[in-house]
Amino acid sequence: MRFIADFHVHSKYSRATSKDMDVENLSRWAEIKGINLVGTGDFTHPNYFAELKLRLVRAEEGLYRLKKGNSATRFILTTEVSHIFSQKGKSHRIHTIIFAPDLGTASKINSKLSKMGNLSADGRPILGQPVKELVKLVLDISEKCFLVPAHAWTPWFSLFGANSGFDSIEECFEEEGKNIYCIETGLSSDPPMNWRLSALDKIALISNSDAHSPRKIGREANVFDCDLNYSTIIHALKTKDPTKLLYTIEFFPEEGKYHYDGHRDCKIIFSPDESKKHNNICPRCKKKLTIGVCHRVDTLADRPVNYKPDNPIGNKYLIPLEEVIADALEQNVGTQAVDEQYHKLIARGKNEFNILLDVPIEELKLFAPQKIAEGIRCVREGRINIVPGYDGVFGKISIFRKLEDESNAKTVGYESNSHTEKIQESRTSYQVSPVQPIQMQMF
Repeated sequence: MRFIADFHVHSKYSRATSKDMDVENLSRWAEIKGINLVGTGDFTHPNYFAELKLRLVRAEEGLYRLKKGNSATRFILTTEVSHIFSQKGKSHRIHTIIFAPDLGTASKINSKLSKMGNLSADGRPILGQPVKELVKLVLDISEKCFLVPAHAWTPWFSLFGANSGFDSIEECFEEEGKNIYCIETGLSSDPPMNWRLSALDKIALISNSDAHSPRKIGREANVFDCDLNYSTIIHALKTKDPTKLLYTIEFFPEEGKYHYDGHRDCKIIFSPDESKKHNNICPRCKKKLTIGVCHRVDTLADRPVNYKPDNPIGNKYLIPLEEVIADALEQNVGTQAVDEQYHKLIARGKNEFNILLDVPIEELKLFAPQKIAEGIRCVREGRINIVPGYDGVFGKISIFRKLEDESNAKTVGYESNSHTEKIQESRTSYQVSPVQPIQMQMF
């Protein structure tokens, strides 16, 4: 069975999340997007966990569905935990996703974690213990549990983060590293970037939305072809089985808000090479630059750019349908015109992923305005323009318009790149159009 899964989301009990982040709205938007399986998120929060027990019933092994109605959406129990701790004299901040096989196991995890931190304070609780202790605790409760380092390259709060992470899985998890089979690449990195590290050859790479509002689910996701149940899915991830985990759905990583280096306050965007020329110091304020994912990958990589392993699990790059529509209509996402056109297309095209991935362009032109259909074609072919994201600022992306950095930021050394992917035995590539550097005063 082919299905799309987004494992990492949050609930309304997490900071900076929509009040609509509950299982009913997640189910509704999963159907709009074309997502078959979605993580619950935040099962450690007492109030949300009570809602999960009240509103969900068992479906397939290890999966749940809404108790009311006939929604086809399935849920898998997941939560994210934040670790802030010292190890060998250095401070670290790591986020980890926990998968649980059933509500009973999740309840036992919550009981243990409640003695280590305040689970009511946030949907993503903060613990002060080394992350390896969480792995041991959870797997002692049930060997069916599964743990995944979240957004593994983000400068803050991640396994490989430039500011608070480690240089390897083994350094971070020590003796528990043998139980880490998978990492989440995050919005600012993609599989080809991770292929540059031979240490990750046996590690499955997954992509999820980390959504804080229902409309954002599926901005990254995973496509499987296997039985829809907990054990089969976890086994596919543990074994990195390319016949079961077919490919990931990716942001163009340049759109992620930590792809390039920079300093937001001074509106400086640097490529890794340009940062090195400046000794990683902001030329305006003389403070340290925030080192982005691209730079961090360069630092740890033992393979060249564009390295491709044999028979990799593939990836496809998409721009959310609302953003394609907004670009075609020269409107902003969230306006009435964009929203109306979005729902018209969903009504004709079944769901968002079907429109973005599967409907032939000529068929799409039968029910979509020509410019929108052409925009989707451009995205599929990678013919887009991007100003890279940096220091917490999302990248600017456009299909039809030549981008100028509205913040007058300095973009330096940003050249076209290409990533090769293998998707269902077909070979495609994307090339990101170069952005002209913004002229600024001399420093």
